Amino acid sequence: KMSKVPEVMTKADIKPKSMHRAKTWSDDVENLYRFQQAGYRDEVEYKQVKQVDEVECWPETGFVKKLQRRDNTFYYYNRQRECEDKDVPKVKVYVY
Repeated sequence: KMSKVPEVMTKADIKPKSMHRAKTWSDDVENLYRFQQAGYRDEVEYKQVKQVDEVECWPETGFVKKLQRRDNTFYYYNRQRECEDKDVPKVKVYVY
């Protein structure tokens, strides 16, 4: 499953226009949860900071599989959902 973030957005230093909190779980909220756990705003910021074109995802679910934190340690994630219902309101959704 390919990333939904256009390549153009990862090249320049693009900042979000606004932010709101997630209200219900979805695949997108799951991936945002994983990026935010690793210390990034979202996939756009991760690709800008780490200078990568691809984020490793589980082929079955499309969820992020592995992320490198800013201190270069790695976070590894399961194929299944990790963001519990109680954590959904903590997830920040950015609008570009």
